[in-house]
Amino acid sequence: MLSLLSRQGLSVHLRAPALARTVAAVPHRQAQVADVGKALDTTTRGIPLFFKSKDATQSTTPAPMVRPVATALSQDRDEFWREVPIWDNVSAKDFLSYRWGVANTVQGTAKLFKFLQAVVPEEVPLGELGTQMQSRDEFIADVMEGVAAATMAIRMTPYILSRVNWKNPRQDPIIRQFLPLKSVLMPDHPKLTLDSLHEEADSPVKGLVHRYDDKALFLPTSVCPTYCMFCTRSYAVGADTDTVTKASLKPTRRRWEEAFAYIESTPALQDIVVSGGDSYYLQPDQLRMIGERLISMPNIKRFRFASKGLAVAPTRVLDESDGWVNALIDISNKAKKAGKAVAWHTHFNHPNEISWISRDASQKLFEEGVMVRNQTVLLRGVNDDVETMSKLIRDLADNKVFPYYVYQCDMVERVEHLRTPLQTILDLEARIRGSIAGFMMPQFVVDLPGGGGKRLACSYESYDPKTGLSTYRAPAVTGRDKENKVYEYYDPIDTLPKDRTV
Repeated sequence: MLSLLSRQGLSVHLRAPALARTVAAVPHRQAQVADVGKALDTTTRGIPLFFKSKDATQSTTPAPMVRPVATALSQDRDEFWREVPIWDNVSAKDFLSYRWGVANTVQGTAKLFKFLQAVVPEEVPLGELGTQMQSRDEFIADVMEGVAAATMAIRMTPYILSRVNWKNPRQDPIIRQFLPLKSVLMPDHPKLTLDSLHEEADSPVKGLVHRYDDKALFLPTSVCPTYCMFCTRSYAVGADTDTVTKASLKPTRRRWEEAFAYIESTPALQDIVVSGGDSYYLQPDQLRMIGERLISMPNIKRFRFASKGLAVAPTRVLDESDGWVNALIDISNKAKKAGKAVAWHTHFNHPNEISWISRDASQKLFEEGVMVRNQTVLLRGVNDDVETMSKLIRDLADNKVFPYYVYQCDMVERVEHLRTPLQTILDLEARIRGSIAGFMMPQFVVDLPGGGGKRLACSYESYDPKTGLSTYRAPAVTGRDKENKVYEYYDPIDTLPKDRTV
């Protein structure tokens, strides 16, 4: 790989200062957060429960006592959410309440329009240099037109909305991930599809993807606390949009039982990823039931709960009145006693997503012995430079969140503006490797279009930056006539040399 880089040159660019917001620059208002859980309503009234598990409701095993967060935490607890005009009077007790967060989540176009009118200044910078300005109405119109063209519905938590620099939203790396601007969307590459990984084709039962011999992906729900524009599961996740009718995965007991029956009847399966949607959207009883069921299966040696919650709604981990984290800790401890491994796989993409709240939440999970790993997606204009990606990896490592994967952005529809050429991920790994301990260095991978699974980005069989075509093989993935198959990944059209056409 290094010889390739020396021939072609390093294409990584340092652009982070233009995009990144320095969170420390926000005026501090110290949060008083001691004993927050004691002050919160401990009932579950108003929170929908899709169904109650017989196993969970009949269980006599008490939930474990969750210890207070240790004193090893940052004392810099600024009330950053008060910089959002509509939340300038929200107390730390309310903001740290998961129930308050659910009630104030911005979901759907009507709520989004109202929110933007309240928080966007009269004028915002149009470009990175800030020499041209755009009116509030023009910016909001750009967003709403983008939403109409997007494949994903809108849902954003108060936490992630409060991490945005609303004085310069067009250049903000969080906005770029979750709010589509029509003016920055690009025509799709002709090879982009809704289900680029062919998950539905690799599903023996609905909501269970079995691609690798010993591992399967269980999708109990198709709802998330926050929807990413670049979602690889845009064919199923979230509400229908103007452009996509979703293959929804409703959390029904019958569908779950079909998935469990398949897992139990397939001895080769040893490893299950519980995702969605997002496992954060499971109720505590549901999370506990799924965990206990997997622990009880002799063939299952390890499983992970996949959730972006730690990045977009970390308050739930600190809110003991909710019960979700208690269920996770309980399952983690039960699995260890059964000789099985459990982990939480989360999803941070930019350092600005990390605050003292996520640090406190990570410390709590660390103290309770819950393994947390992170999977990042490489996104143009968000984290595709050495400075930003390096800081993200180190910040995660410093917070006991193990950087696991950095993914090349999948070839899904309506994300051409977020995809990078393969050369970018190759250069990033070459520049970052060696700057941090090896066990904290993520693997830089491509999840192969067509269902080939994850391969190291540098393991390509061929790559021609002039045509943008890279090819891979996946010898271990042989199901569904995949043996000896050659998988192709295509660079974004606008990054190709101008004399080339697709």
